Amino acid sequence: MKHGCQPELNKADVPVGHSWGLLPILTATGKWTRTSEFILISFSSLPTEIQSLLFLTFLTIYPVTLMGKSLMILVTLADPMLHSPMYFFLRNLSFLEIGFNLVIVAKILGTLLAQDTTISFLGCATQMYFFFFFGVTECSLLATMACDRYVAICSPLHYPVIMNQRTRAKLSTASWFPGFPVATVQTTWLFSFPFCDTNKVNHFLCDSLPVLKLVCAYTALFEIYAIIGTILVVMIPCLLILCSYTLIAAAILKIPSAKGKHKAFSMWSSHLLVVSLFYISLSLTYFQAESNNSPESKKLLSLSYTVVTPMLNPIINSLRNNEVKNAFIRMVCKTLALRNCIP
Repeated sequence: MKHGCQPELNKADVPVGHSWGLLPILTATGKWTRTSEFILISFSSLPTEIQSLLFLTFLTIYPVTLMGKSLMILVTLADPMLHSPMYFFLRNLSFLEIGFNLVIVAKILGTLLAQDTTISFLGCATQMYFFFFFGVTECSLLATMACDRYVAICSPLHYPVIMNQRTRAKLSTASWFPGFPVATVQTTWLFSFPFCDTNKVNHFLCDSLPVLKLVCAYTALFEIYAIIGTILVVMIPCLLILCSYTLIAAAILKIPSAKGKHKAFSMWSSHLLVVSLFYISLSLTYFQAESNNSPESKKLLSLSYTVVTPMLNPIINSLRNNEVKNAFIRMVCKTLALRNCIP
């Protein structure tokens, strides 16, 4: 598939010495020029007042998310009662989403504050790499957490034995590993293409689809790889989650007492809500037809799973979990040396 109005390029047409520091661009006259940056058309089309409102919103979300994630990690590490497998995986998720925010929200804030929408060629490639890495890892980690909830609810007596420290370490490694090859292949391949006479990316981040539209070469093989890769890294974890949820729901329905059902559902509900928020927005972004999804709506959907969901996750996992709330109170009391308030 060809993008833009330029003819397909031969290998000999690409300038010698193409490096990651400089991006070769073919102009309308057929001559090569070089640029070292992209322009992110993030929210520049919006009125100044709206951009200022967005800046204040992101300025609030950013520290709240970082503080919520950091507190989740500190509380679950400091309290011995929260050293179970569930909280081990929650720490992994919190650490991952801190990385997500550092890669995406920090750049958005810088863009809105300085009104500078440029991003260097290497910066764009780096952002895309970590965007893919953290996105793939989150899909895998959510599937691992669903399996953990399945064992905890369906086999509670065997849970400590099955989810021992060694198993947890293996599952965590298996969740983090797929992001490396996927991000490496997709980013390296995409940025090896020559680009046409524009470097304007119609997004607030360097995602593959808006960057691919700037490519001036035959990209059918890459697009096939990208589609297959997206289906595999998104749908396989999603199917594992659905299978786990089906078994969990069946197990909860078999519990005779209402109190037992409520306790089991409470163990499951936080993860169910986190997964629903993430996968619904992700699916609407990447699996909807282009004709049904404008660039502006894609930006909003991307914001939901890259910015909003990471902010809500620690709130969901703490407000719906008495163990986390009590552990947080104990940590505050110990820090302030208040003995009478420890629950």
